[in-house]
Parts: sequence; C-alpha cells; structure tokens
Amino acid sequence: MKRLMVALVCVMCACSIAFAQDKPKKKKETVTFYVEEMECQNCVKKVEKNIAFEKGVSDLRCDLSDRTAKVTYNTSKTTPEQLAAAFKKIGMEAVVTEGADKDKK
Repeated sequence: MKRLMVALVCVMCACSIAFAQDKPKKKKETVTFYVEEMECQNCVKKVEKNIAFEKGVSDLRCDLSDRTAKVTYNTSKTTPEQLAAAFKKIGMEAVVTEGADKDKK
C-alpha cells in the first residue's frame, strides 16, 4: 500500500511538471515616448496617474528633463498605438522615440 501511494505521488508530480511547461510566457516590451506637453511635475503626476493603469502596463518611468515616458507593457494586452491613444485622452501627444514599433514606421 505504501509503494502504491509513493508511486501515485510521483506520477502526480511528473504530470504537474509536464503541464506547467505548456503555459505561454508573457512577452513584455519597453517603449519610450516623447511627450512635449509634459512641462511640469503636475504633468508627470497626470501621466503616472492615468497611463500606469492602462491595460497591460507593468512599469512606467517619467523623466521631466527629457520629457519622456518609458512604458513597459505586455504585448498580448496592448500596443504602442493604444498607449499613444491613452496619452491623447489626457491631452498629451506622445511620439515613439525608442522601442518596439519605431523600426516598423
């Protein structure tokens, strides 16, 4: 009986490892936007308050001196175009300066 239980536990572990490897990994990319309208600390707060919570965004870093916003996002949930549209919703024009889609344009 003890051998049967040990064998059953081993089979369960082997199956769980085999199925766990089938999960697709989330692909993340980072894109840098130039945001000309980002002129003050309140503008930075506005970007951080709104863009950081867009679907798929996992990290957001704003640099006021360069007027840039570096956004790390999940490629299966959003695109740089959708992120630029989110900037437009808050009254700011965002242009890709570095990252995923710059080479495609």
